[in-house]
Amino acid sequence: MPPILRKLLLWPLRLIAGLAGWLLALLIVFEEWGWEPLQRVLARIGRWPGLRWIEGAVRSLPPWGAVLVFALPSLMLLPIKLLALWTIGQGHVLLGMLIIVAAKLAGTAVLARLFTLTQPALLQLRWFAWLYGHWTRIKAVLLARVRASWPWRVGRVLKRQWRQRWQAWRAR
Repeated sequence: MPPILRKLLLWPLRLIAGLAGWLLALLIVFEEWGWEPLQRVLARIGRWPGLRWIEGAVRSLPPWGAVLVFALPSLMLLPIKLLALWTIGQGHVLLGMLIIVAAKLAGTAVLARLFTLTQPALLQLRWFAWLYGHWTRIKAVLLARVRASWPWRVGRVLKRQWRQRWQAWRAR
């Protein structure tokens, strides 16, 4: 096969691989900037007297119980997402999108907290430990690549500026 033809045939695959890499990088950025802060917020809420015992019960679950509890938020969000789609179908696009964003944030916060609570039990499952090990290695490689990119560096500067403005505003 001539080199020019090979380049033409491989170009779409490279494009798809590049897009997939950026989508995965966006997922990691969201985890880095969304997952952890949302999890910390729910950890504070979890210290409330009525909720402490729930967190203790979740921590003490056996591995397969932890899998079920970890999967539960995804199932609970399905009716909310269907409501959002129905709202959009009724012509209330902005409201539907707001419902989706709010559900995504709440679901991510709950999922992040549940993962923190159930991680020791989940890691007792061989298949989960294997998947988690592979995910953390892939994430480390991609995160190094993303952190070296200019959008990440610009985002860090913007984040630092917003944090400084927020602290200055709170100090007033």
